[in-house]
Amino acid sequence: MNNYPEIQELLQQRADLYARLNLLAYDGTPEIKENQSGRYLYVRKRVGSRVTSVYVDVYSDTLYQLLLRNNVEAKELRKQIRKVEKSLAELGFTENELPSEVMLNLDFARVHMKLSIYEQAVLEGVATSFPQTEDIVENGKVNGVTATDVQKILNLKHAWEFILDKDVLQIKSDYSILCHIARLVNEGFFANGGRIRGIPMTIGGTSYVPPLPIETVVIENISAIINSGAAPVDIAVELCLYCMKTQIFNDGNKRASVIFANHFLISKAGGLLVIPETQVPEFKKLLIQYYEGKDNGEIKTFLKQYCHKNFR
Repeated sequence: MNNYPEIQELLQQRADLYARLNLLAYDGTPEIKENQSGRYLYVRKRVGSRVTSVYVDVYSDTLYQLLLRNNVEAKELRKQIRKVEKSLAELGFTENELPSEVMLNLDFARVHMKLSIYEQAVLEGVATSFPQTEDIVENGKVNGVTATDVQKILNLKHAWEFILDKDVLQIKSDYSILCHIARLVNEGFFANGGRIRGIPMTIGGTSYVPPLPIETVVIENISAIINSGAAPVDIAVELCLYCMKTQIFNDGNKRASVIFANHFLISKAGGLLVIPETQVPEFKKLLIQYYEGKDNGEIKTFLKQYCHKNFR
């Protein structure tokens, strides 16, 4: 398809817009209702053919202004989505149904998304409990957690929602998808979080110093792994480890690598690949050995045995 790169970019844009829309705490037109006990805030929105009114909280100027801003932002996001969909139609793009096995895997991944985000946060040293992580995912904030940790969790949510979009799952896993994931997990921390690393770096706890990545080489290596003909779980594990060891980006490499591997795995109905909280210490130990060339395949066995969840 000659228009593939342009269609791919538009689908990524649309998934990103939908993810941002889902991040809004409130979606609907704010309205104030009064009775003898006081004033209360609601949001009104159309769901199918019905108009519903959902209670938010007791009236306050601050909350009312937030609802107004959310409403304006939601309208702008939907306007942009319509524009993108018009461009897709002009390029001849048509929606395709995912195979039933992939849809089952997608539902499985969505059910486990909060746990996956929590376990990735643990891997990154984010000090939140699972209930706190749930609260951040659902409400965008929680008491007693630093703004940095909240941002990291919201970024993970944004990146997971991106790959769990049906259209994005129809896009072949490649370097451009990886870069977009990296941009999402680094949002708010780096202006160009999805750009290939151009500066030297070191990794704490290991003598391994990753060489500067060369974009053409990275693209070729990712393509070679994907086209290797191995089983989907083996390819996902290889993608994950290659991207981690290469340290393609300035930051967020473990987060982006895991989510990228899952984009491939879910698209092949291969389950999920996430390091469980209880296995993080062992994984980190094996990862350092892998970085330093002291691994004899133990980390791949470990990932398949303890970190791969199958939905069947």
